[in-house]
Amino acid sequence: MERELSAARLRIAVARLSRRLRPTAAAGSLTSTEVDVLVAAERQGPIRMSDLAGFAGLNPTMLSRLIPKLERAALIRRRPDEADRRVSWVEATPKGRRLLERIRSERNDALSRRIAALGSEEQRALAAALPVLEQLAELMLSPEEGVRR
Repeated sequence: MERELSAARLRIAVARLSRRLRPTAAAGSLTSTEVDVLVAAERQGPIRMSDLAGFAGLNPTMLSRLIPKLERAALIRRRPDEADRRVSWVEATPKGRRLLERIRSERNDALSRRIAALGSEEQRALAAALPVLEQLAELMLSPEEGVRR
């Protein structure tokens, strides 16, 4: 019972932190989904549109609706594949990368202010938990076959 409770509490805490860090002034009128697509294009690009949809967790139809807005804003660039004209490649532009840097900076600043408001004992506990949280994030990328029960 405690294992499920701990997993649920961790999941809820991580989700709440993520939701509260998402809104930024730098993002302007971009939705969180559009920012996620831009992040995926930056990290994985150049990337095929079909792969970007999977990486961003969107269906291709939804992605094809978002891409033109990001293109008009000059945040991403789309180009056809030379070998197969049905395939498009997407990547973040320098303007898109600069925007993501501002978004990340705002989020880091907001989190740093909240961490500074914690007591020194809580700050030490958080620092001690970071390596385990980072390891857990990596484990979540791989199949569950190696998970200890």
